[in-house]
Amino acid sequence: MRRGCIVTGEIKCDGCHRLVEQGEQYLVFEEDDDEKLCFCIDCCLSKGYAVRVADKDEQMVTFFPSELDS
Repeated sequence: MRRGCIVTGEIKCDGCHRLVEQGEQYLVFEEDDDEKLCFCIDCCLSKGYAVRVADKDEQMVTFFPSELDS
């Protein structure tokens, strides 16, 4: 399962191993064996887990681009 979240505590990215700052978005992958992987926005964009979309006059990042296509 994938969940888009906002940091409220201390989260370390499992991709680049940097500390994700409070208020930043991140993505959680939850595996069947209760393993959780957290990725920062930069890692999500580089791996294709997130995309930038234009909505009216602003750019946004979404973790769920397929939902926008429907």
